[in-house]
Amino acid sequence: MQNLAIQVKGLQKSYEQLHVLKGVDFEVKPGSIFALLGSNGAGKTTIVKILTTLLKQDSGAATVNGFDVTSKPDHVRQSISLTGQFAAVDEILTGWENLIMVAKLRHLEKPRQVADDLLNRFGLIGAADRRASTYSGGMRRRLDLAMSLVGRPQLIFLDEPTTGLDPEARIEVWKIVRELADRGTTVFLTTQHLEEAEHLADRIAILHEGRIIANGTLAELKMVLPPSKVAYVEKQPTLEEIFLAIVGKKEER
Repeated sequence: MQNLAIQVKGLQKSYEQLHVLKGVDFEVKPGSIFALLGSNGAGKTTIVKILTTLLKQDSGAATVNGFDVTSKPDHVRQSISLTGQFAAVDEILTGWENLIMVAKLRHLEKPRQVADDLLNRFGLIGAADRRASTYSGGMRRRLDLAMSLVGRPQLIFLDEPTTGLDPEARIEVWKIVRELADRGTTVFLTTQHLEEAEHLADRIAILHEGRIIANGTLAELKMVLPPSKVAYVEKQPTLEEIFLAIVGKKEER
């Protein structure tokens, strides 16, 4: 369906004797941030690989941007981008050269202009001529996200994008993800961090033992919980807020 960014019905996948996905169903609306939560081994990355045409399901159906992942994988790949758990940048190249390379691979006109625009948008213009190997973790992740947006894909898959990042860099990535959705990009996010989904997602699905066991907005998921006593206490700052207040907002390293 064209009015859905992603539609998944009855998705199943096994690896030999291990039944990873046992009939997964969900939908993602265009321009939204959809978070898929689950512990290690729950099957989150398997779902991402199927939706990005890197892996074939055993049964069930999935469409991405209106294209069936099995019968029209080329169309799917042309309309999406994927960022994995670890930044896929070429550390020998500079930030500018990494973006130029991707722009040329996507056969875009004016690759230099594309690179300059993205470096500026992601706050990396001052580090454009530095090798990516000299970048901090947060800067490397920002460059990785910038590379994912070359060609303006309709939908971006972020598979645990803040793995290994410090609190400051993690919040930096959160800001970028929110801006992507505000500009109309659909974001499919997998994460183990509950606060990440709480901060970002319009809709949250919980994957457990191969099935979606809950799916809704944060408010809807809260209603699933049993009633509890309400304690009126002064709101305390989070550890991340304390950390950022102490270290301050650092310039690019």
